[in-house]
Amino acid sequence: MKRFHVHMHVDDLARSIAFYSKLFAAEPARVEGDYAKWMLEDPRVNFAISTRGDKPGVDHLGFQVDEADELAELKARAEGADMALLDEGATTCCYARSDKHWITDPQGVAWEHFHTLGNIPVFNEAAAPSVAAAACCPTGAPSAQALAAAPAQAACCGPKATSANKCC
Repeated sequence: MKRFHVHMHVDDLARSIAFYSKLFAAEPARVEGDYAKWMLEDPRVNFAISTRGDKPGVDHLGFQVDEADELAELKARAEGADMALLDEGATTCCYARSDKHWITDPQGVAWEHFHTLGNIPVFNEAAAPSVAAAACCPTGAPSAQALAAAPAQAACCGPKATSANKCC
């Protein structure tokens, strides 16, 4: 079964946790020093916020799946949309170990498709340097440029590198 995913950058994590907890009538399923996540059932949404990123607002959208075959189906759809696809495969990001890939829609909004395999105690684990390391960071979704330029095996989880949030 699929779950809609939204990740937002926020300036004040504590204030945002208080706001969304009231809005959703639920406490987050996970809270870290820079991150919080709600796993809502009605509607079925994985809603995450973090203080990582360039500016507040929606970072990326996506779908979380429960099974590897659902991820393969989403990948086939993404490839059929004739958009550049960044296939991260097995990766770590957002305190989780996952299989994932990314596409960017015609407006420049990044879409993440992922299958969470387990939790990890850090936002991301350091990856070997890659071609995409300069084009992405561990804070969100890859940029359209990163999607177009990065090889399929490049590990990335970020919109664009800045001096404050470079990968690796």
